[in-house]
Amino acid sequence: MTPAAAHDDPGATRAKPLAQRLAEHFMVLALAGMVVAVFVNVVLRYGFGTSIVSYEEISRLLFVWLVAVGTIVAAVEGSHLGFDLVTSRVGPRTRRVLFWLSQMLVLLCMGLLLWGSWQQVQAGLQSFSTVLGYPLALGAAATLVLAVGLLAVLVRDLRRGSPAQPPAGALDIE
Repeated sequence: MTPAAAHDDPGATRAKPLAQRLAEHFMVLALAGMVVAVFVNVVLRYGFGTSIVSYEEISRLLFVWLVAVGTIVAAVEGSHLGFDLVTSRVGPRTRRVLFWLSQMLVLLCMGLLLWGSWQQVQAGLQSFSTVLGYPLALGAAATLVLAVGLLAVLVRDLRRGSPAQPPAGALDIE
């Protein structure tokens, strides 16, 4: 199939951008690391009455980053839950106004998240985890990355004039 034919075929799948593939690989590794760390600690706790304390910090940090990166990937794909009770019952002009209004509210929320996250990163540079000793800014940086990623998706959607469409085969409950 030629690239032009793939572009015309609505059923054809497009190659994911490199950044998205890297994010998905990171999520796989983070989830695998969490599973191993938690499993080892469960076995040690119930089998031997002990645990590896650093594994708890590692799994907590990986979870925070997994949620942040996963949220960005879902936003890029248009996979977040949608609520269209109102927009499905109004005309195209009102739907467009509601789209822009909702995007401005998202912009406000992401601006606040960006500002607060930046403050937490700065404060976390002087605070360290109790076991491993890494700067707590590393955990706070996840929400900073989240805010920047969602702002980029917001800009894309505003330029497009509509949010990303859910992937083919997504659940549509009526």
